Amino acid sequence: MLIPTTEKERLLRVDEAFKLASGLYETKLLPSGKPYILHLCEMALIAVEELGMGSTTVIASFLHGTDQKTTLNLQQIESRFGSSVALIIEGFNKVSDLQTERLSYQSENFRKLFLSLVEDIRVVLLKIAHRLYDLRNPEDVLAGRLEMYYHEVKHLYIPIAHRLGLYLIKAEFEEKVMRFEHPDIYQAISEKIAASKAKQELLMQEFIKPIQSELLAQGFDCTIKWRTKSISSIYAKMKAQNVEFEQVYDIFAIRIITESPLKKEKEDCWRIYSIVTDIYTPNPKRLRDWITTPKASGYESLHTTVQMSDGKWVEVQIRTKRMDEIAEKGQAAHWQYKDSSGKMDTEEWLNQVRDILENPDQINFDYSYRNSNKYQSDKIFIFTPNGDLKQLPKGSTVLDFAYEVHTQVGSSCNGARVNNRIVPIRHELQNGDRVEIITSKKQCPKTDWLNFVVTDRARSKIKRYLREEELKEAEIGKAMLFRKLKNWKIANFDEVVNNLVKHYKTASSIELYHGIATDKIDLIGLKKFLQEEIVQPSKTALEQQDKVSDEIKKQDVTQQKDDFLVIDESISNVNYRIAKCCNPIPGDNVFGFVTIGGGITIHRQGCPNARRLKDNYPYRIMQVRWKDSIDSPGFQTALRIGGKDTLGLVGEITKVISSDMKVNMRSVSFDTRDGRFDGRLVLQIKDTDHLEQLIYRLGKIPGIERVQRVDQLK
Repeated sequence: MLIPTTEKERLLRVDEAFKLASGLYETKLLPSGKPYILHLCEMALIAVEELGMGSTTVIASFLHGTDQKTTLNLQQIESRFGSSVALIIEGFNKVSDLQTERLSYQSENFRKLFLSLVEDIRVVLLKIAHRLYDLRNPEDVLAGRLEMYYHEVKHLYIPIAHRLGLYLIKAEFEEKVMRFEHPDIYQAISEKIAASKAKQELLMQEFIKPIQSELLAQGFDCTIKWRTKSISSIYAKMKAQNVEFEQVYDIFAIRIITESPLKKEKEDCWRIYSIVTDIYTPNPKRLRDWITTPKASGYESLHTTVQMSDGKWVEVQIRTKRMDEIAEKGQAAHWQYKDSSGKMDTEEWLNQVRDILENPDQINFDYSYRNSNKYQSDKIFIFTPNGDLKQLPKGSTVLDFAYEVHTQVGSSCNGARVNNRIVPIRHELQNGDRVEIITSKKQCPKTDWLNFVVTDRARSKIKRYLREEELKEAEIGKAMLFRKLKNWKIANFDEVVNNLVKHYKTASSIELYHGIATDKIDLIGLKKFLQEEIVQPSKTALEQQDKVSDEIKKQDVTQQKDDFLVIDESISNVNYRIAKCCNPIPGDNVFGFVTIGGGITIHRQGCPNARRLKDNYPYRIMQVRWKDSIDSPGFQTALRIGGKDTLGLVGEITKVISSDMKVNMRSVSFDTRDGRFDGRLVLQIKDTDHLEQLIYRLGKIPGIERVQRVDQLK
């Protein structure tokens, strides 16, 4: 269809929509008995007179319920009235279907969802007009729905009206919500205001008179209005200041509106401020300068609170006629004044409205971005079955949502009901979906899940589970390997494992053990490799080895109890000490280094100084191994841990270390910053197996993201 361009064409299109709606709703009545068409007409009037909307919104007002309540569908509406009208009606129906029962608990997220569902911002303004009609005409609302509408207005439409600078509508919403929620308090304040009305009139006339005289004397053309502040505003002050009605000091407000040219607006407002504060004493703490820096909504005004001779306080608002129009009508008036020709670019204004809603702290906006992807949100909002909202990145799947609800829910997720339709875990969610997760006890995370999840939370939880499972299976594989090596009469387990890691090109011994447990590494092939690559000792050699072992055992009995190392097999009672640069513990691959003083220092093979010592002093290197002992007094080692700083985290860490693992702590230090922590622990550990178990247990504590051994104790 052709888009109407002249005023006459637009009026004809509005008339056509009105006649169509009148026919469709000819017999329909409101709960009060009034014709339904009156409700549509009143909404259209609010849209035009109070929101500054045009013919497209008026047509949408007449037809906003037709797609759901009549035989007229969106395709027919679009063909007769254009895509803009159809888009507004579609958006109106979409946001009307949102469940708002739990709105107060998540108002900000709900407002984001609400706005993200709206492609044409006139949907928001039409909803404001609709709720304004509902609250003005409660008798026309179906029983049971009025309470829900008050709830929506309080948590959704009042904040939106405030951001748009629709202060008159916002104030009316607040009054009606207060009358509904606190009828007794509302009535009491209303009666007190009414009882003192005559006194207020006289008081304000006395207050205004000297100001008016001085303004005339200085040549200002001003209009002065006064009013008692709204009941909801007075009640808010009573609660904030914890005082009674009589103690609220600025119940009255006057507005001085001056006729000033645009170039002299600021100068004239400040001159009027000077006149007022010369006559009455101002409260400097109550000065609000929204002329120099307007609000994001475009609101401009100069506010001050001054004291009368009898001690009463009065708020004075100083503004120009242009500023007053913007304050009364919000963004519509702002754009009427901004356009030098007096005509408003509707598309530019609507995009400005959206920008204000989505960026409430921003003051100046660039129209050139209105056709970009600026308004395409990278977030989606998903409802749980209980009506709670979860915010997720765009492109998130059912599995991402499941992990957002709870780790266990994610790990056992087997699918979902999305808007009552069963879908797989890979299904991509859309904004506003209602999702109920289906779980199964037989389900567990799989490696391929990492290929389609989007959120960091889901990815990290899946990886953690897979790591834990790998460690469990690695323990089984390790036991299998060591049992086989023992059966095959192969000694030097550490050396054998190192050779196997190189042969199978695994990243670590854990990966080797995991491969054995999962049959990725065949034990028959492994045995064949060992037989070919490692010369097994002959029977005679084995017998000789047994004799040597017996000799060592005899020596062990005579050695001191604190001697836990065997140095060069044939030497006993040698003085040695543990190197502080790497702090080896039983289970570490170690070597001895003969020092100048004659003692031996024990280093880890992976010590930072190992390579230098071996390259420069190969003749001073000695073979060293740990003895098998169950009476180890413990060796000191250091751990570094980090992650998210959560309540009770230190208690959980110390419980695992002291109570669960029976490890003595020599020193503990934690540093927290910006919700993160970094800790250092010095512990007394029996051996590397003991240390690996402790690191594994610490890594499972919620909030801990890394646990690693460090070389030096300090």
